[in-house]
Formats: sequence, C-alpha cells, structure tokens
Amino acid sequence: MKKVEVVAAIINNNGNILCCQREVNKLAYLSEKWEFPGGKLEEGETREEALVREIDEELEMVISNIEFALTVVHKYEDFELTMHTYKVSTTQTKFKLHAHKEAIWSPLEKLNKYDWAAADLPIVEYLQN
Repeated sequence: MKKVEVVAAIINNNGNILCCQREVNKLAYLSEKWEFPGGKLEEGETREEALVREIDEELEMVISNIEFALTVVHKYEDFELTMHTYKVSTTQTKFKLHAHKEAIWSPLEKLNKYDWAAADLPIVEYLQN
C-alpha cells in the first residue's frame, strides 16, 4: 500500500478555525470533503518549512506560532496517510483559494457540522476536547 506523509495546519484567528473544502476528486471518499489545509513534504524540507510553504501556496496566507499538535495515521482504500498537524496563528482573515473549492472560518463548537475527510476527524475531536 502506498504511504503518503503530509503536514496540516489548524489555523486559528481570534478563536475561529479555517476549514477548507476539497475540490471534486476521482476518489469519492475525498471528493468535496472538508479538511485542514496543508500538503506533502518536498525533498529536504522540515515539516514546519513544508507547512509554511503549503499554506502560502494554497491560501496566500502567512502563519506564525507553529506548535505541534498531533500526528494522525489513517488507512484509506488506496493509500495510508500520515498527517503531522500543527496549531498555527495568523492575523489574516482573507485568503485566496488555489487548492480548495471553499474555505470558511468556523468557531470550534461548529466544526461538527462539516463533512470531514476521515483522516481529519481525529483533529476535530482533538480540538473539541
């Protein structure tokens, strides 16, 4: 089984968390699901460097106060995902979508209303506990 390692950001702005909706995807179990933004590490990058780069590429957003939160390992039908998740801050409320269909700032107590990708569910649970 293919193994994929990624980083993801829990972006907090004044108590609201940025939730991103994936584009339509050939993998039905990921198509239009909600996720925390991030992506794959490139050769020679640290996880933190990858996180800063991915958030800039996907959202044109500057993040700071990068703090490790948790690692999620999830087996999808086609691959195994290892996702290193970090809590980060931003002073920006606006962003440009380059990799997602939609994004929204959500209060913690409303995170359950989104149809999350399975690997992101442990992060939602982590945030609400």
